[in-house]
Amino acid sequence: MHKQVEAVINLLGVIVAVTDEVPRVLVVDHGDQCALPNGPFNPPDHASLEDGLRRLIEAQTGLGLFYVEQLYTFGNRNRDPAEIDGGARVVSVAYIALTHEDHVVGDNVRWADWYQFLPWEDWRDGRPDVISESIEPALQRWVGRANNPQRRKNRQERRNVTFGDRSSAEMDAVLSLERFELLYEVGLVSEAQRDALTISDASAGSAKAALNKNMGTPMAFDHRRVLATALGRLRGKLAYRPVVFELLPGEFTLLQLQRVAEALSGAKLHKQNFRRLVINADLVEAVGRTTAVGRGRPAELFRFRREVLGEKLTVGLSRPVMRKEIA
Repeated sequence: MHKQVEAVINLLGVIVAVTDEVPRVLVVDHGDQCALPNGPFNPPDHASLEDGLRRLIEAQTGLGLFYVEQLYTFGNRNRDPAEIDGGARVVSVAYIALTHEDHVVGDNVRWADWYQFLPWEDWRDGRPDVISESIEPALQRWVGRANNPQRRKNRQERRNVTFGDRSSAEMDAVLSLERFELLYEVGLVSEAQRDALTISDASAGSAKAALNKNMGTPMAFDHRRVLATALGRLRGKLAYRPVVFELLPGEFTLLQLQRVAEALSGAKLHKQNFRRLVINADLVEAVGRTTAVGRGRPAELFRFRREVLGEKLTVGLSRPVMRKEIA
């Protein structure tokens, strides 16, 4: 007879801002690692799951959230190591919130660079070295270890779809979760080693996997997987919903808009093509003022045309692709 496992509902927030062209995410220091802000769903106090998240984030950080959308529900076995010792299954309902980088309360709460955790996802300065130095050789060995031709073919196709083949100069920006899942399966991220130790020997206690610093900063539980999921969602939405404008002030230059779009997509965008796309899609309108930018001539200020949401079914930029070079 199987033991009945209890489950608890956890609310988890991926709180995103872009500051000085750096995509930032709110994290909570959790022992020797960090986690995404989270807490229990309390039905007597929380009118809904989203209401619960808003209350938890405000209590933990002092932030009031505006744009919020549900991301995904995470409920894999042993997400919380306490489950191995008979604890409850933790089911996390995750949300994305877009905001500005305001001051947060709490000594253990801080903003962190998104790409600190997912360094292979940032192609703004070219193809990341970690791909050629660490990821490509490990994936090639993984493909070679397949014990039959069909499995080897399947592994090679999976590698090519997520990271491109060895000669590839671009990657599909939206497949960030698929890339993290592959790196976890191959054992390249330290969470895979940590989880294997925990599951195979729950009494290992102080045993810790060696940290491969090239592969980014690990997070507690499966929160780096949650972060990769959120990144893929936001990048996908760039093509059909104007989420990027939630991260900008009310008035902005086209260069500011481009830099925020690049920060989210991890890709450099062609300046003239980007501006042509934004103008032709009627996403913005000039406000009749300029602002000083460096030593150059003043730049024209624009605002987002919210009316466009009622004019078109699909409103957004192009699907992002990370390329080695932008002409």
